[in-house]
Amino acid sequence: MEQPAVTKFELPDDVIALIPMRNVVLFPHVLMPITVGRIKSLATVEHALQLNSSIGIVLQRDAAADDPGLDELCSIGTVARIVRHITSADGTQHIVCQGVERFQIEALIEGYPFLAARISYIEDTSQPSTQAEALAVQLRERATEILSLLPGIPAELGHALQTTRAPAQLADITASLLDTEVNEKQVLLETINLEERLQKVLKVLSHRIEVLRLSKEISERTKEQMEDRERKYLLREQLKAIQKELGENGDHDQEIAQLNEAITKAGMPAEIETQVRKELQRLQRMPSASGEYSMLHTYLEWMTELPWRLPEDTPIDLNIARAVLEADHFGLERVKQRIIEFLAVQKLKPQGRAPILCFVGPPGVGKTSLGQSIARALQRPFVRVSLGGIHDEAEMRGHRRTYVGAMPGNIVQGLRKAGARNCVMMLDEIDKMTVSAHGDPAAALLEILDPEQNSTFRDNYLGVPFDLSRVIFIATANVIDQVSPPVRDRMEIIDLPGYTREEKLQIGLRYLVQRQREANGLREDQCELTVEALDSLIANYTREAGVRQLEREIGRVMRHTALHIAEDAQLQVRIDASDLDTILGPAKYEHEVASRTSLPGVATGLAWTPVGGDILFIEATRVSGSGRLILTGQLGDVMKESAQAALTLVKARAHELNIPASMFDGIDVHLHVPAGAIPKDGPSAGVAMFIALASLFTNRPVHHEVAMTGEISLRGLVLPVGGIKEKVLAAQRAGLRTVLLPARNQKDLRDVPETAKSAIQFIYLETADDAVQAALGQANHAASAEFKLV
Repeated sequence: MEQPAVTKFELPDDVIALIPMRNVVLFPHVLMPITVGRIKSLATVEHALQLNSSIGIVLQRDAAADDPGLDELCSIGTVARIVRHITSADGTQHIVCQGVERFQIEALIEGYPFLAARISYIEDTSQPSTQAEALAVQLRERATEILSLLPGIPAELGHALQTTRAPAQLADITASLLDTEVNEKQVLLETINLEERLQKVLKVLSHRIEVLRLSKEISERTKEQMEDRERKYLLREQLKAIQKELGENGDHDQEIAQLNEAITKAGMPAEIETQVRKELQRLQRMPSASGEYSMLHTYLEWMTELPWRLPEDTPIDLNIARAVLEADHFGLERVKQRIIEFLAVQKLKPQGRAPILCFVGPPGVGKTSLGQSIARALQRPFVRVSLGGIHDEAEMRGHRRTYVGAMPGNIVQGLRKAGARNCVMMLDEIDKMTVSAHGDPAAALLEILDPEQNSTFRDNYLGVPFDLSRVIFIATANVIDQVSPPVRDRMEIIDLPGYTREEKLQIGLRYLVQRQREANGLREDQCELTVEALDSLIANYTREAGVRQLEREIGRVMRHTALHIAEDAQLQVRIDASDLDTILGPAKYEHEVASRTSLPGVATGLAWTPVGGDILFIEATRVSGSGRLILTGQLGDVMKESAQAALTLVKARAHELNIPASMFDGIDVHLHVPAGAIPKDGPSAGVAMFIALASLFTNRPVHHEVAMTGEISLRGLVLPVGGIKEKVLAAQRAGLRTVLLPARNQKDLRDVPETAKSAIQFIYLETADDAVQAALGQANHAASAEFKLV
């Protein structure tokens, strides 16, 4: 290492250059070698050599600190003189220092290339008392005794102890010889009172003597046993060498012994342990070169590594559980209340059979993280088993050992990973399993999720029953309808709706901004994302039920900020709503409801999707033709039937709607649902299609702040539909003010957040006439028969 060039500095008498030590304490009157490597410490050495001055050796409290400050240094150190200086071939510098006296640091002095401090010297001017001299005599005897117990001690060291008469010097020299912790030596250095210091050194020395005496006795007592073991060890090594020369595997017995010990420690049930030991005996008789040997060896390793023993349950504290849920998740009050009830039952009846919870909701609403929070609240291991794309039953139950590459199923693998039989296991994406020629993996879940059967779950690879009754299973799904009814029957469904705009804003402020700031190496004072900017991100750059895309957009903003700070060395960047266009480009989503519904023949419908609710526009027009109904927009069979029923109902209600009968002659009606590349199907667009057609033929536009959902019958009744919560949240996100709902869906508004219900006016529909009245109002005149065809 290249030595830094240091200008000569004349330091005041009360200022000294320091060398902070990581794990070394230097005492006065003691010679000690020190290796110097840090830049400031090298500068201290060069300064001392140039001016022939003393240096200060002081212990730092945190050994990991490279540039310690005043709070990271011990307050008392030792003034030392450099006796010898050596530079090794690799550039490392070594010095031999002799301690002179103690000092106390008053303050660090800036402006020097080395660490400098203003100090006050601690002089030991008191005359030794009779008590101190008596302690010194006893200390000398004890020091001489410990030298006799330590092998390889130079004779000069014992002579030095005998010739040292000053009690203070004797205490410091003896303290430097002790092989104790560095913090304990620092305590001895900071003990100024002579008698107290002698007593402390004598106490530590006496303890070390007792330890060495006991060690010597044990060594002598076991010497004969060790000699016998060494002889047997040498014989075994010779046997191994002979077996190696003969081509025999000498590790076979050792592997058998290790497996035998592991089986003993595994804590298996008696009948299972008996069966495993039979397999071990087969392995012992089997040649190691056999193909079945490795397969059976792997099987026994799996059996010994599974958590057969049930660990002791940690008491459940519901207050801590509430705090964990509140800290990890914002909103979801009903869901969190159900989880607290679940934990309360577990607390009252730990041996009871817990229900299998299934969180159902769009991506990004926190299903997986809720399972992690439950594991934290229970203080149990958490393991996630992804079921997405699984199409083979063997992936759940395991392969039979007769197959090459056989291994246990995902459930047993998860238990091995968790290491506990009472873990929290999340079965993620349970709705993404598929049926194939290799069987139905959902059928294997029937046994796993049934509390009456999973106590004797049998994995094909293990071949023995394993108790899953204490595992807390939690499932997640996006669409519960895609889960087979028998599996669905074994779970308690908990719906997680999408977040409102206000909830997303709070989640972003509390969690996402800070998480992305840390992920991109930014401090809180370096990047400020205003509330207005975050609200604009939510409204104009994301349209989702969860917050996953919102977090990605926040990450893009943070990366842009990190680039500016790294390139321009800016201290702080403030991101406002007006800056988003430059960073993220134009807004991805526009609130186009007003412009889309300003003409007759357009109605705003509400739809449910696997990723939350959404709005869709139903557009209708008429052209010259032969009375056909033209449907575009990639509609499913159910939606096509709704369109036909809506047109028939408009014709049937032509008189009530003041539509001349001649208006239906010689025309084709074209009904279009935009975003044609996206498949759309479902029974909830009937009302919207009816209103769009009624608007077209009556030449009255639908109010731009009105959205609707519901199915119609040919009698004009409005029938109930599902997904009300998601649809209402979608209407709120789109800025709509009025929602038309089937009257029989009024009960479903209990699940809608209060913020959404207070922002939207709900009109309940019994018949199609109610829908016309609410969406189009009263007709002022009959529809013109001269309505222009396009």
